[in-house]
Amino acid sequence: MTSTLKRVIAVLGLILLASTAITSQAQRPQSLREKLVEAIETASQGQLKIVNLESTPLPNIYEVELSTGEVLYSDISGDYLFAGDMYQTSQAGLLNLSANKRQLRNLDKIAAIPEDEMIIFSPDEIKASITVFTDVDCTYCRALHRDLDTLLSLGIQIRYMAYPRGGENADSFSKMISVWCSDDRKKSLSQAKNGQNLPERNCDTPVLAHYELGNQLGITGTPALVFPDGKVIPGYLNPERLSVMLNIN
Repeated sequence: MTSTLKRVIAVLGLILLASTAITSQAQRPQSLREKLVEAIETASQGQLKIVNLESTPLPNIYEVELSTGEVLYSDISGDYLFAGDMYQTSQAGLLNLSANKRQLRNLDKIAAIPEDEMIIFSPDEIKASITVFTDVDCTYCRALHRDLDTLLSLGIQIRYMAYPRGGENADSFSKMISVWCSDDRKKSLSQAKNGQNLPERNCDTPVLAHYELGNQLGITGTPALVFPDGKVIPGYLNPERLSVMLNIN
């Protein structure tokens, strides 16, 4: 269970008494959205927001996407919510419908980030591109960065986004601000990952927004690699393994 989901469940637990009162006050018919907004958004005092509500292949079951990035499922009455993945059976086995939707949402969220907010290392010929949430103090992030020349030679583009573990309280937070404020972000990122001290800089950066997006994608550690299909792969992968997973010949 992710830490984000634990927080969601904790907030939802506090909502139970309020939702019971809401049910007893059913003075008029409510749509599913109205009922969920009242039971989730209003009762949580805005801590949780419903960002999307849509039907699923299962009759009378609806997908409820929250502002935390977590997804719950509701019956058509709105009286019951449950968490977990939805699977469809087939002759080939089980198809994880939730994972497929999650990957598409990941791609949409990543696509909404302008590339000029990222630090991008591109080969002459791009055969595949991955988005990497990174922390300059992370040992395995540094290992991945040391592989950069090999990755570029394989045609793999690396698009770095900031994920200082611990957010604003992380020791690396100010370092990553300095990197993103640098006139030469690529050089500064490499220096920081090599353990060199950077001149302290301060400006408006997307570092915290990147961190919050990472949390929405379920990222809890670094490096975290977002593949072209939206799949999130945690941890370090060597260039050979990475090229195989990206289907690069």
